[in-house]
Amino acid sequence: MMKKLLSAAIALLLSPVLVLAQTGKVFDNLTVSSKILKSERKFAIYLPPDYETSNRTYPVLYLLHGSGDDQTGWVQFGEVLNITDKAIKDGIATPMIIVMPDANTGQRGYFNSMKGDWNYEDFFFQELIPFVEKKYRVKVEKRSRAISGLSMGGGGTFMYALHHPEMFSSACPLSAAVGPNTLEDAKRALSRSLPNAPDSVVTNYYNKYSAMALINNMPDAQKKAVRWYIEVGDDDRLSEGNALIHIAMAKKEIPHEFRIVDGAHTWTVWRGALPKVLQFVSDAFHQY
Repeated sequence: MMKKLLSAAIALLLSPVLVLAQTGKVFDNLTVSSKILKSERKFAIYLPPDYETSNRTYPVLYLLHGSGDDQTGWVQFGEVLNITDKAIKDGIATPMIIVMPDANTGQRGYFNSMKGDWNYEDFFFQELIPFVEKKYRVKVEKRSRAISGLSMGGGGTFMYALHHPEMFSSACPLSAAVGPNTLEDAKRALSRSLPNAPDSVVTNYYNKYSAMALINNMPDAQKKAVRWYIEVGDDDRLSEGNALIHIAMAKKEIPHEFRIVDGAHTWTVWRGALPKVLQFVSDAFHQY
């Protein structure tokens, strides 16, 4: 009887440890020093439940916030900790590290400015990714790296994966700002920061930051370089642009998944999308 009581007591004492071991951790006020942006850049990171108790390396998902948010957006409103923990526990996602950078300090956005005075995209690829791969136990090959984001971050997802298909196995733009669909759209977009920009600058901007232009100009050899999952709400003001990208990709015979879901440009949609994103990127992480 005493042995049974002792065993029960030990199990009771250990149970909180077991519960804690099943929970990931989020740190949302970390920094990386950037020479390119001449500043300390904040980022948040999700570490999977077994990160501190294992010696293994993990795949990594770069998860980009939208306009007006910062690195805490996916933590606070997107509930990345609870949703990812559950996805891992339920077996729909493999344990992974999730990096959420801040693109809302100094200037807003994920791209290099046309003036050349704020090169965020250079920072992302030349400083942030190498920093993460040095500091954390992440797998460094293409197959184990993915990217996703919402709204402005969805635009960043499109551009980063289209600019660097050699870097990402999967890309999942959500409610994405897809950039200018025409040269006239590009001229209007540039008019605020570069009024009277010469045609060569407008054309360069369009070719670099229009998902439509990048898809239409994509070489055949790159069509299957990245796995695409694209989602947008049926009441989202950006749904037309996403639908046009879907049509362009279909005409170009670029494999992709496209989903129109019930909802608008809201966190309800993005929280609902996150488990699907985690499952989609895990397919590549698992060597599908």
